[in-house]
Amino acid sequence: MSILSRRHEILFLYDVSMANPNGDPLDENRPRYDEETGRVFVRDARIKRTIRDTLAEMGYHVFIIEERKDNGELKTKEEKVGNLDRDRIIDTYIDIRLFGGTFAIKKNSWNWIGPVQFAYGVSLHRVKMLNIKGTTVMPSKEGKKQGTMLDDYRIAYGLIAVYGVANQNAAEHTRMTDEDFEIMLKALWIGHRGGSVLLTGSKIGHMSRLLIDVVHKEGSLDLIGGLHRAVDVVSDKNDEEIRGSEDYKLSLERLAQKILRFKDKVEKIRYIADEELRVEPSIEEAFQGITVEKLEF
Repeated sequence: MSILSRRHEILFLYDVSMANPNGDPLDENRPRYDEETGRVFVRDARIKRTIRDTLAEMGYHVFIIEERKDNGELKTKEEKVGNLDRDRIIDTYIDIRLFGGTFAIKKNSWNWIGPVQFAYGVSLHRVKMLNIKGTTVMPSKEGKKQGTMLDDYRIAYGLIAVYGVANQNAAEHTRMTDEDFEIMLKALWIGHRGGSVLLTGSKIGHMSRLLIDVVHKEGSLDLIGGLHRAVDVVSDKNDEEIRGSEDYKLSLERLAQKILRFKDKVEKIRYIADEELRVEPSIEEAFQGITVEKLEF
């Protein structure tokens, strides 16, 4: 298996319906929200968490994941690593090869910068924030006749765009391969469709909509950058009234213009799109002059 041979830039779109895409534990677990723009955002750690948990479900060894001993206590780094040395850690754990990691175990310390990095995801439109009141079934103290009041914070709907980069130069240090990258893309796509990490009470309602992989030519050190800021939601409804993919079309005009300026650096564009997403112009039409291939997961 060869080390990642080319630079990749990723654009990933998923939507969230009646759910909490990334709650802030320091703010009553409210969705992370930019009050000036009315848009929600999602930390890169949330995206990586979904990928890691999905990789584990796919049968791969993942280091940054919760593991418990028979007595219920969490395993420490030392207990997880055991007698593995630096090279065997890299060889064993796919998430270390993808995202890097920092280790300080006994007398050894290692630091790997991950070849795959994501920017914060952000919704492509203003969202409607919801505060749903409720009560718990069981009283919290003796003598109470009803359960405790609670607040459940969600968004009505949001189409979220995520931008990522896979850096072939950093891949040399973690020995991330082309195969690792393909596996990561699959985990990104299927994890946001049906991964168990998002099949919880507050998370169910996620759906992958579009994944574009811009493959640079071998030796390219260029970066197009900011792909998530070059797509637009076009709708007759006000942003906060949007409740599903049927309420808008996704315009790729600005994205195509942005990528085509780097046409001589791009080898091909690969993509997978959900059939319910209405895209204009079509991906084949938008990127005329560049080889376009469909991904299948």
